Amino acid sequence: MLLIVLAVVAVGAIVFASAKASLTTDSEAIAKIGMPLGGGKVESVSVVTGPHAQPVPITVTGGLIYPRHRIAANEKLSIQVVVKRPGWMSWFAGSKQHLSLALTTPAASLHSHYITVAHNAALKLRFKNPGVETFSYGSAGHLRRRVLAKARTVVTVPYTGEAGSIFVAAAPRRWENASQTQVSWFPAGSSASAVASPAPGSQIKPGTMIRLNFSKPVSKALGSHRPVLTPATPGHWRTLTSHSIEFVPEGIGYGLGAKVTIAMPNGVRLVGGQQSAGSDGAWTVPGGSIVRLQQLLALTGYLPLKFNYAGGAGVGLSAAAQENAAVDPPKGTFSWRYGNTPGALKSFWKVGASGVMMQGALMAFETDHGLTADGQPGPVVWKTLIQSVLAGKHSTFGYTFVSVSVASQSLTLWHSGKTVISGTAVNTGIPSAPTATGTYPVYEHLTSTTMSGTNPDGSHYSDPGIPWVSYFNGGDALHGFTRASYGSPQSLGCVEMPFSVAGQVYPYTPIGTLVDVA
Repeated sequence: MLLIVLAVVAVGAIVFASAKASLTTDSEAIAKIGMPLGGGKVESVSVVTGPHAQPVPITVTGGLIYPRHRIAANEKLSIQVVVKRPGWMSWFAGSKQHLSLALTTPAASLHSHYITVAHNAALKLRFKNPGVETFSYGSAGHLRRRVLAKARTVVTVPYTGEAGSIFVAAAPRRWENASQTQVSWFPAGSSASAVASPAPGSQIKPGTMIRLNFSKPVSKALGSHRPVLTPATPGHWRTLTSHSIEFVPEGIGYGLGAKVTIAMPNGVRLVGGQQSAGSDGAWTVPGGSIVRLQQLLALTGYLPLKFNYAGGAGVGLSAAAQENAAVDPPKGTFSWRYGNTPGALKSFWKVGASGVMMQGALMAFETDHGLTADGQPGPVVWKTLIQSVLAGKHSTFGYTFVSVSVASQSLTLWHSGKTVISGTAVNTGIPSAPTATGTYPVYEHLTSTTMSGTNPDGSHYSDPGIPWVSYFNGGDALHGFTRASYGSPQSLGCVEMPFSVAGQVYPYTPIGTLVDVA
């Protein structure tokens, strides 16, 4: 009798154990549902992710749970399943069984992100088990996805050049999305080499971070040294991995229109990209637009115009905002600052066009800020101009326009809406050494100087102590000079005035002032 009881208990235990469903991970699907002995029915399945239990749409096929849409690799999932048991065993095992499983979707892992490739050899990426079923490669944000016939631990990637970097994304399951990561390859050899991203020869923004990936650990390749950037740029190098560092520009960055070069220490060779002669690498930063240059010079008071932003919204007072506006200028309108602006001066203005008015305004700005007054909007000028805007600095001088009439031998000086001098008599050049007509910005401003040169007859002259001199075209200048009379051609190209008049003109004609000779 005891043996019969024990046998019944054993059979009951086996039946009870067989009445349990199971929920396990799977090599292809998210998870697998195992049904109890005698069958059963999946009553409900839910998959959620994230701290807010975001539902994941799924499909259940043959007990396998698949996502309807691709989900991220390395994603934490919580799975809840309710299985209804067959009626014949529900009386002792219960009618329903609740199953739960927490898992992290599998993620691919490379053996190395820094690969040395022998000449003409294939570039092979090696993944740790269980390998990958999907693989994407390309440039940042532009990857081409491939679904592999079966999982692989080695994937061959097409490449060009002896060195470079690509972005790859790989996942062990075809229903996964993988985050992209950077892989660099280097030529074989014992010396250390580095690959830059973006590649040398490409165009970057003033605040673009430059990453260097090394064939050897940074500590061995560089020691305590760091690469040197030209132009000198505020910022710092930060360590990303044992093989990788990145330069992070600060403030104004490299500057608009800059050519950025990098010099590597310890004999490390920068490989890949388009190298420039005499440097290890070169990048270019686009210059700012003429329209934005006009806007800034108007806003800082170096043009006889005002600028108003469309809708009243200006540009943010940050280096990044100002640099973006320099490349893509905001909308707005220009208007003349003064009601009685001379017509000749107005004729030099055109939105979006360079010209003598822009040249003079730039020269004035450069002089005020200790720069070489060449009237060219190079990287240093853009950087200084943006810094002035951010600091709220403006010119307080106003705007001068000097008109010289060869026909009437007279000079008129207009400044900030007022005619300061009107039709005063001057001497211009004699027929054999005439004062050249045209409009020119003052390029040198001297309280006193010695003027020397050659007379038309071949003799030489040297006149010391010439006062109140403003050179505007070669050797032609506004200046004081003692003559018996004024109002007729008597000079060798200069515009001569009595000392008293020249002393009155001089404060109004700093570098950049336009002198119009007609």
